[in-house]
Amino acid sequence: MWNGSNDFALNRLNDLRIEIPSWSFANTGTRFGKYLQAGAATTLAEKFADAAQVHALTGITPTLALHVLWDLPNGAESVAELKELVQKYGIQPGSMNPNLFQEQEYKFGSICNPDPKIRTKAIDHLLHSVELAKAVGSQDISLWVSDGSNYPGSQSIRKRIYWLEEAMKATHNAMSEDQRLLIEYKPFEPAFYHTDIADWGMSAHLAQVTGPQAKVLVDTGHHYQSQNIEQIVAWLLHMRLLGGFHFNDRRYADDDLTLGSIDPYQIFRIFHEICLEPDEQVSQIAFMIDQSHNIKLKVEAVVQTVMTAQELYLKAALVDREALAKYQEAGKVVEAEECLRSAFWTDVRPDLEAWRVARGLKPDPLVALRESGYIQQIEEERGARNAASVTSYA
Repeated sequence: MWNGSNDFALNRLNDLRIEIPSWSFANTGTRFGKYLQAGAATTLAEKFADAAQVHALTGITPTLALHVLWDLPNGAESVAELKELVQKYGIQPGSMNPNLFQEQEYKFGSICNPDPKIRTKAIDHLLHSVELAKAVGSQDISLWVSDGSNYPGSQSIRKRIYWLEEAMKATHNAMSEDQRLLIEYKPFEPAFYHTDIADWGMSAHLAQVTGPQAKVLVDTGHHYQSQNIEQIVAWLLHMRLLGGFHFNDRRYADDDLTLGSIDPYQIFRIFHEICLEPDEQVSQIAFMIDQSHNIKLKVEAVVQTVMTAQELYLKAALVDREALAKYQEAGKVVEAEECLRSAFWTDVRPDLEAWRVARGLKPDPLVALRESGYIQQIEEERGARNAASVTSYA
């Protein structure tokens, strides 16, 4: 157990903020259908209510990531509603997430489509997303591009690079000085032969040619098996190109499982690399969750995720970096590894409970959620609407 005497670790814990996604509270599907939950959010207001509940329990989730088509489909009318919800619930708009993957025209790509009219439509959506972000005070445009192809020779890989650069520059030029473009990457899915932004190097290139407000977004589920994600993070930190994360966990690919449920040591190692950076650099990193909860109760899963992130971040902050550096320089492999592992195996839960109590929070947010009756309340209020949305498959 940590005794709370490490000022560095305490300061890092105090500064940690986690952004949660609006879609984590809604009914989301697998590739084969949806498992509906009675308490799932069906409106933007319900998403804000759930986010406010998570923040009230954890104290570190003041922002909600928004999806342009799912959360703000009606332009100015949606913005007006959102501003009222901000006033009511005290949750601020987080990253703005454009949607370039669900329109029928995007069968062969959006901003990389061979048809210039479709590329223009996709870019217009990006520019609209930037304006929505300005209207609600959102700093980050979080961009995932699903474009790619499934068969060799079916698309020109080289032409699509130019189209990517064109779209990124247009978006960057439309942003205000305090906004950022976070460029995500993914090796496959839904495109299985080639994906236009398939790895961190492609995202880094796009960020560099796009402009100073463009950075790379790392989704921990968007990597090949056994890939060394903390090395990627270290390189992006070195290049000053790391903009943020979409945190989740995976067993095979983009499984969107709960953070730390499969490999908590990996998340700890990523946080360790971040903790090597000065405070001003860390403050520029957006820590965001991107998970889809189909089996776990949604609000419970988000609270569990935030608690896990706090635990792993605190463990990483506890690493004795001075001792570790000496072991590394002396080539003492076992001692260096054990120095890292000892922080990982530290039980920080009692200290986190004390940290919460000192801030007027319940010591265990999950227990507090279950005792609050909030889950039962939203299931009663929303159950009929969710049951009515069941789709029959022949």
